[in-house]
Amino acid sequence: MIESLSYASEKSGMPPGSLVHVGDVHDHIQSISVINYNASQIEKRTLASVDDILPYITPDTITWIIVNGLQNVSVIEAIGRYFGIHDLVLEDILNTHQRPKFEDFENYLYIVFKAITLQNGDASVEYEQISLLLLNNIVFTFKEKPDDILDPIINRLNIPQSHLRAQGSDYLVYVIMDTVIDEYFALQDTFDDLIETIEDELLTNPTNDTLTAIQKIKRELIYLRRSISPLRELLAAIHRSESPLLSERTKHYFTDVYDHAIRIIEALESYRDLISGMLDIYLSSISNKMNETMKVLTVFSTLFIPLTFIAGVYGMNFEFMPELKWRWGYPLLWVIFIAISGLLLNFFRKRKWL
Repeated sequence: MIESLSYASEKSGMPPGSLVHVGDVHDHIQSISVINYNASQIEKRTLASVDDILPYITPDTITWIIVNGLQNVSVIEAIGRYFGIHDLVLEDILNTHQRPKFEDFENYLYIVFKAITLQNGDASVEYEQISLLLLNNIVFTFKEKPDDILDPIINRLNIPQSHLRAQGSDYLVYVIMDTVIDEYFALQDTFDDLIETIEDELLTNPTNDTLTAIQKIKRELIYLRRSISPLRELLAAIHRSESPLLSERTKHYFTDVYDHAIRIIEALESYRDLISGMLDIYLSSISNKMNETMKVLTVFSTLFIPLTFIAGVYGMNFEFMPELKWRWGYPLLWVIFIAISGLLLNFFRKRKWL
């Protein structure tokens, strides 16, 4: 049995619905946790297997199942078997290279999108695929690895008076998406600072490191655009959905997420224009620096042309050159050299060539 593949292209030749994990293999143990709650109570457990989920599913509570890690295909397969999830959806959950999208089925909804974080505060972006299954009073969240991105939601559920506790499973899906997409604004702030720093370098002292930073940001922006731009279509599809699993009240909340996504997408577009402009500025700065260097070299070359001519004339070995017999010929020649150089430098300054 195939354990894991690095690229989706490696699945070539397999039948549709083949359940194989595609993506990075993270060094952690896969875990299943359940949070069962309503307005008056909440219960949290870590489960040993998928079979342990079933007792928590009741008509008067919301059951939130969080699966951290996708390497164990049998867990995903068992969830699909118990809850009637199509094999193609399970295949998409296991393939972490999915494009963000929304799919509407008769008894459940499937949403996949990206959680995005920055590493070490620079332009290195880390991507994590998050898949959501919305069923009647049940929400499945599939993540690539354990992290704290959902902790703010869990903390809100721990508050007895929390508005979240009194809402349905569709509202929980909204809160999950809103929490993840709000993290994009931290990404935006970091890119603002990075681009501003690079702009300052371009105006003062552009170096090869500046060009490397520009190229790195440009590459990351391509990946970010690929991961974030489809959110516009995804959220619009949610708003158009007529599924009974989504209430009209919750759709209004998704409109707010749509607005946030549009702001991020517009920021990415502006960054792309800025980076293109910065590349042009960098090339212009390097060209200007080279022109300045060539101008200085040309000035020195021009200064030495008449001096070289005079030195060449009096370096000839003719017998009858009266100046060679003059007592003050050598000092006079130096005076001429200095005078010519001074006149040329003064001429260059008047013409603003220096």
